[in-house]
Amino acid sequence: MTNILEATSFGATSTTEDVLSGVNLKGKRILVTGVSAGIGTETARSLAAHGAQVVGAVRDLNKAKVATEQVREDAAANGGSFELVELDLASLKSVRACADGLLAKSEPFDVVIANAGVMATAFGHTVDGFETQFGTNHLGHFVLVNRIAALIRTGGRLINVSSAGHRRANVDLDDPNFERTPYDPMVAYGRSKTANVLFAVAFDQRHRERGVGAAAVHPGIIATELVRHMSPSWLQTRVDEINQQLAAAGKPPMQWKSIPQGAATSVWAGVVAPAGEIGGSYCEDCHVASIIPDEVSIGAMTDGVRAYAVDAKAAKTLWKKSEELVGESF
Repeated sequence: MTNILEATSFGATSTTEDVLSGVNLKGKRILVTGVSAGIGTETARSLAAHGAQVVGAVRDLNKAKVATEQVREDAAANGGSFELVELDLASLKSVRACADGLLAKSEPFDVVIANAGVMATAFGHTVDGFETQFGTNHLGHFVLVNRIAALIRTGGRLINVSSAGHRRANVDLDDPNFERTPYDPMVAYGRSKTANVLFAVAFDQRHRERGVGAAAVHPGIIATELVRHMSPSWLQTRVDEINQQLAAAGKPPMQWKSIPQGAATSVWAGVVAPAGEIGGSYCEDCHVASIIPDEVSIGAMTDGVRAYAVDAKAAKTLWKKSEELVGESF
């Protein structure tokens, strides 16, 4: 990977173009899931605009073709390339078909960015009977990435897009589908985002010896399609609560990020940050986040990763449970 500037050169306001300034990705092949909207589209665009061969995995190919017109234009103008493949993370049949198609081509990847996801959905289940958010955000990616793991080149990376929402809840492996627990959309989201971090920790442990690393990232707070399941009034109430907490702590109000700022940490972790610095970590604002002990009250804290989300033992336990749930061992 190209390392032009050290991590300390970038921060919360850095954009994808800031992070990739002077970086040539010609010859690099990168898979990005969820490129039909928001930070996924910008992640793909910025990488292709710097010469990368980008493969975008999406549920709705027709929607994605329209949404990624700029990606193709920027790729063509800068020596990159862009193609789409079909992937419905809420269906393991679709996930396995996508993986089989990529394996059949036998074209390796330098980076896999597991970006796609859903947030705060009403209670429901995936095709395979898993709670929607855990099944889509974690288990779908768990099967896809592990099936194509052999395609990730030595020196390559897996970047899982998580969220500060992981601080809402640890995983519950005794009741992952809310069969005995009252359903709360944000708790379910938190569980799935914690799983994203733990998966990165476990994947890094398993593949580090062959020179492949993994990390999780928090993009920041961005107004994208991800919030489509939330009412404007709910969102505003939450923002007001956060700002009250910040004010009480003597901190400035919450800052929304632009989409290019939101995609910057994924891109930074994927192709710019030193591999040894980010492996097995949770990153935000283009740096590795500090760990918040589980016993510490979050309060107005707006950065950092909960200790339970980067616990190596918990990561192994989640891996084993995930294998049991999907009926496949990796």
